[in-house]
Amino acid sequence: MQPLITCVAGEPSGDLLGSELIAACLSHPDLAHARLVGIGGPHMQAEGFTSKWPMDQLSVRGYVEALKQLPGILKIRFELVQEIQRNRPDIYIGIDAPDFNLTVEKKCRALKIPTIHYISPSIWAWRGGRIHGIKKAVDHMLCIFPFEPKIYHDAGIAATYVGHPLASMIPRKPSPELAKKKLFDLGFLESTAILANETVIAVLPGSRKSEISYIAPGFFQTIQAIDHMHSGPVRFLVPVAKPFLQAPLQRLKETVQRARPNIQIHLIPENSSLILEAADVVLIASGTATLEAALWKKPMVISYSVPWLTATIMRKQGYLPYVGLPNILCQDFVVPEFLQEDAVPQEMAKAILHWLNQPSQVAQLVDRFEDLHQQLTMPTRTLLAQAILNTMLHK
Repeated sequence: MQPLITCVAGEPSGDLLGSELIAACLSHPDLAHARLVGIGGPHMQAEGFTSKWPMDQLSVRGYVEALKQLPGILKIRFELVQEIQRNRPDIYIGIDAPDFNLTVEKKCRALKIPTIHYISPSIWAWRGGRIHGIKKAVDHMLCIFPFEPKIYHDAGIAATYVGHPLASMIPRKPSPELAKKKLFDLGFLESTAILANETVIAVLPGSRKSEISYIAPGFFQTIQAIDHMHSGPVRFLVPVAKPFLQAPLQRLKETVQRARPNIQIHLIPENSSLILEAADVVLIASGTATLEAALWKKPMVISYSVPWLTATIMRKQGYLPYVGLPNILCQDFVVPEFLQEDAVPQEMAKAILHWLNQPSQVAQLVDRFEDLHQQLTMPTRTLLAQAILNTMLHK
């Protein structure tokens, strides 16, 4: 009998995690013929997943932003639940997007459909009370950080540490020169010889419209400040996560170029991993990409800005002094964070230049990130497939 597995990912980082999960299922002999359907992005679809609804509409962050898209999100959720009732899957797997997925998972449990959630919401950082709702919705939690399973076991929820897929995807030793050559071969850079004598700064302002609205303007002002303050040749590489972000980023680039006509800014479609590997230092919006930058062993400056109301609510519910994943996982401010009103372009530029002028501190940071890489490396695909199969068989 062909197993039916329903999966739902709500944003690009979940799509990447989901692609590993799909590959894990289809590589296991007992799941190789499974049919995987639901909501996912291009990475999941490339592994053989069928997405029945667009993932982009679920990709929101923050209370204010979610309210704007709420009608469309609720419509998708209603249709998804109807589909689940008609064609009962053998298991439902929510991939991140907890506000959406936990509600659906609870409905699945009422229908006696086993549920898995991958990855753990950040209950150790904020909104810890959510664990009671998780217990009502989730049969098994798949955790990507080693300290998380104990939190769930203590609450009576089955949980497995599966490692972080990025830790297995990213090599332990990056090769900036090879990454630059690949970017040149793809036609994004005119010469690798020029890059060899330049400082390369990766600038990642985010992948959502709201992030480009709130974060990107300050990042481009920071680019301008760095170009003004840095004495040597510098080149800025900006990945464009989605085609619809090209136009607003292009406008910001042109604004900077009017003030600094000789500045070198490249807007590069996707390819954020190559850009991170090629970089000497990174200016980056808080999110999963910061962990990717850490696994590429890059010094970085983290920043984030959201509407005032969203920030106020999040501050009241937060528990940790830091928001960036590298700092959370290292339990220390190993890289600087500039949030909300502190995200001042001149100060962020100084923090970027500080990394360039302190090679000994960079070397210490690389050591911390190498240890982190080792902690997050596990046989993820094997662990994913086994947890899915066990949950399907024992419910």
